[in-house]
Amino acid sequence: MHQNTCFREFARYSALSVLGTLGVSCYILADTFFVAKALGANGLAALNLVIPVFNFLHGLGMMLGIGGATKFSICKGQDDLERGVSVYRNIVFPAAVAAVFFVTAGACFPRRLAALLGADAEILEPVTIYLRWLLLFAPAFLMNNILLCFVRNDGAPQLAMAAMLIGNFANIVLDYLFIFPFGLGIFGAILATGLSPVISILALLSHRLSGRSSFRLGRFRLLPELLLQCLSLGFPSLLAQVSAGVVMIIFNSLILQIAGNVGVAAYGVIANIALVVNAVYNGLAQGVQPLLSDRYGKGQQAELRLLLRYSLTASALVSVAAYLFLFMFAAPVTAVFNSEQNVLLQSIAPPGIRLYFLYAAFAGYNTILSIFFTSTERVLPAQALSLLRGVVLIVPLAFLLSAWRGMTGIWLVYPIAEALTAAVGMILHRKQCAARRM
Repeated sequence: MHQNTCFREFARYSALSVLGTLGVSCYILADTFFVAKALGANGLAALNLVIPVFNFLHGLGMMLGIGGATKFSICKGQDDLERGVSVYRNIVFPAAVAAVFFVTAGACFPRRLAALLGADAEILEPVTIYLRWLLLFAPAFLMNNILLCFVRNDGAPQLAMAAMLIGNFANIVLDYLFIFPFGLGIFGAILATGLSPVISILALLSHRLSGRSSFRLGRFRLLPELLLQCLSLGFPSLLAQVSAGVVMIIFNSLILQIAGNVGVAAYGVIANIALVVNAVYNGLAQGVQPLLSDRYGKGQQAELRLLLRYSLTASALVSVAAYLFLFMFAAPVTAVFNSEQNVLLQSIAPPGIRLYFLYAAFAGYNTILSIFFTSTERVLPAQALSLLRGVVLIVPLAFLLSAWRGMTGIWLVYPIAEALTAAVGMILHRKQCAARRM
């Protein structure tokens, strides 16, 4: 009976979460598709240079949201709702500080930042425009991530999913309207993207108005120790996103030397497809996280193991399906983004897709195991996995393999890094299980 109930909860939370995270990736894909149609390979290259900043912004929001919501769920599992409310109020404080920083950077330094990201004279202007407005919308991105996590963990996964989908669907529609009928180009793309979290937040506010919310804003006392605990639990999420941004900057730099702007555009196609695959893994992880934290808070070890098994099985099925699809349809998928029918782009991207997405065999396992460690307050193993699959393995592999095999080496970096991380993760998990039995 417990097993059936556990599976139903897992299926409900994870399915709703996956739908929501897929919506996020779809609005990024919509940007990519419409920008490619309107501005061609240079537009794709410009968009790809900006993704690391979006990754950092999204990662910071996830760190605050997942870290705070994880502690919030543990407090609820222990029937300490007063502390849960304090968690929420403490988490909003660093979000407000970060928002001021981002808005200032967007207002004052977007062109300098665009140059630091590698934008040359040909694409400097569109990169500057996109960066300026991305950073000005930072408060909405941060608060949306926090609210999504807390609302989901407060027993309303349907509302969290609906809010994400509403915001993302609005982004896709506005993308088309702003870029084509209104002719706003790259500014239209970022305006649509920036309005998306605003619309999502408006939908999420219904949770507070319904009277079912266990958290709310109000006067609070800053608790550094509690805040540090939340940030530690959420740090792997930030680390994963920041690492992805750093790696993208390094990849862009290496690819520019090997294959120029068209090579960067090809990588942009692959990176955006990877966002969709990773969105499913992240959806599974974020969906099961409140259940794991709740069982951990209640000391229900048997259900913890069941939830982990369900998550790993689901991620393995997704990995097989994603790779088979991309292997068979690599060329048509590339053609969707190749509006100019650039022969060089079409020759670089499909072989890259078939090699790059070998990483899917291991990435799902690593994502689920990391959230399992986070949800059970095993901070160090979670951070170790995030570091390994982030900069620690990928950066040296990128330089070594690109020097050895050029673009082929670039495409193999992620599969090798994820495979090595999975091996370490398996060892850490077995040690944890053995220690618990002692």
